Amino acid sequence: MRRRFGFVLFLFLWGSIVAFTHWYLVLRLVLLPQLPSPYAEAAITALVTLAASLFTRPFVARLVGARLAGMLAWPTFVWMGASFLLLLVLLGTDAVLSLAGGAAWAIGDPRSSSVSDRAEAAFVVGGALAVSLYALALALRPPTLRAIELPLMGLPEALDGFRIVQLSDLHIGPLRGRRFAAALVARVNARCADLVAITGDLVDGAVERLASEVLPLSGLESRHGTFFVSGNHEYFSSIDPWLATVRDLGWRVLRNERVTIRHGDVGLDVAGVDDHMAHHYGNGHGEDVAAALEGRDPARPVVLLAHHPNAFDQASELGVSLQLSGHTHGGQIWPFHYLVRLSTPYVAGVFRRSRSTLYVSRGTGFWGPPMRLFHPAEITEITLRAATPPLTGPRFRG
Repeated sequence: MRRRFGFVLFLFLWGSIVAFTHWYLVLRLVLLPQLPSPYAEAAITALVTLAASLFTRPFVARLVGARLAGMLAWPTFVWMGASFLLLLVLLGTDAVLSLAGGAAWAIGDPRSSSVSDRAEAAFVVGGALAVSLYALALALRPPTLRAIELPLMGLPEALDGFRIVQLSDLHIGPLRGRRFAAALVARVNARCADLVAITGDLVDGAVERLASEVLPLSGLESRHGTFFVSGNHEYFSSIDPWLATVRDLGWRVLRNERVTIRHGDVGLDVAGVDDHMAHHYGNGHGEDVAAALEGRDPARPVVLLAHHPNAFDQASELGVSLQLSGHTHGGQIWPFHYLVRLSTPYVAGVFRRSRSTLYVSRGTGFWGPPMRLFHPAEITEITLRAATPPLTGPRFRG
């Protein structure tokens, strides 16, 4: 019942946001500039149609084949990002011109003219188009290889130089498929890593539609194998069939548990937890950091995989050496990272608390709009280094 109520509430809020945003765009870019007929009617029809697609796409996708669903997804998701950037440029232009004393900022201001409104509308549309194309190009290019070194307290010398390649938030679905997966495999395997960690949100969609799309990922190679933890989108897409499919890829799924791998003469614990919101789905699902670490040798370093970075609050108290997370996408489209901080202080990068370190990936794919603005996607190569206090680099203070 709670999940059903939450879904209805989400639909209401999403519908309200979509309706208000498009009403405002019609008002500011069509009605106030007094676009002549038939351009005004065409613009209003297009905006209403695009607004409707943002609300109805998930329902329509269930009724049509995977190929058609993918074709419908592209214009819908591109518009999702473009409409946000259009609104952002519009509000930014209003603010600048208002401060300059020359804008028709207040709706209904008798000093405003259709000529000045048309000039602003043309600038806004042109500016939003340019920014959207840049964001689209940034998201669709291959993810950046981000190589970092993380000094860890208590790491044995024998593990100095141990390399982990992290993939997170691939979101294979209607916009990204087999070709993207195969390209990632080639790039990851070229790193000859000791371990591959996939920190959730692998897919957006049902197993029946996407199992073949993720199949190339079975080719991931590393010295100690590939380890996986669930993200919230696995739960949105029916978790249990996806866990079975991931195991069929040859990956080790970690569900509030840990394993010890032998690297030379020393051991390293790799632990993983269910997604942060998994408890809403019952049937034994739910994030449990304590269970994942129960009974471990505190002298042995442990790497915790957790999709949501907020697990670090408890993980640091329990002495986790390193936590790898994703979920935030680094904000994906500026300035969303400011909104992300309302739910987690760990948006992207390295954070430290006491003897524990957290790394939050900006994600390897994208969700929703195929756009990124100032927050590029990444494949992360993490080299572990033995450290003695004091540690240097970014530090989070709770």
